[in-house]
Amino acid sequence: MAKRFKRNFRRERREEPQHRINYNIRIPEIRLVGDNLDKISEVAGRDIESGIYPTKKAHEWAQKLELDLVEISPKAQPPVCKIIDYKKFLYQKKKKEKELKAKAAKTVIKEIRFGPNTDDHDIEFKLKHAKSFLEEGNKVKAYVHFRGRSIVFKERGELLLLNFINELKDLGAAEALPKLEGRRMSVIIAPKKVKK
Repeated sequence: MAKRFKRNFRRERREEPQHRINYNIRIPEIRLVGDNLDKISEVAGRDIESGIYPTKKAHEWAQKLELDLVEISPKAQPPVCKIIDYKKFLYQKKKKEKELKAKAAKTVIKEIRFGPNTDDHDIEFKLKHAKSFLEEGNKVKAYVHFRGRSIVFKERGELLLLNFINELKDLGAAEALPKLEGRRMSVIIAPKKVKK
């Protein structure tokens, strides 16, 4: 009896295009827009401006220019299309997204911890750290941690945080008043000026 071998077929994953292009656009009319309308006019033999055209004609113009007809806005009535190089269009789109991501500000929150009975010397030391954090453009989360029976000194913790906010008023502003969550009373101070 002969052995049967199982064949292992791997299906290639094809990424679906993000936009409908060329002959996948099957609507009778489209709105044609773009920066290269003068080149399209040369191929068409007449003056082409942004407007509604038969899809068949737009396919012909794209083919003559050796470019792609790309549906930019499919939900518009009629859908908006451009005659462009699709691969170049995708490359530029990715490049723009990358630039936007790089420019997006990354907020860093630095934490400073106090006890309800923190000494003045320690407060001064922690104030210096908070000032340097705010000058760098980072947010500062200051909190008083109440351990055991020290929870009865809530007012002392709140006063400590309010004085802390007051000392930093030139560099930053509190997003909200100090609030108690469980055994922690905290406040977040955002910088006023971001250092470039």
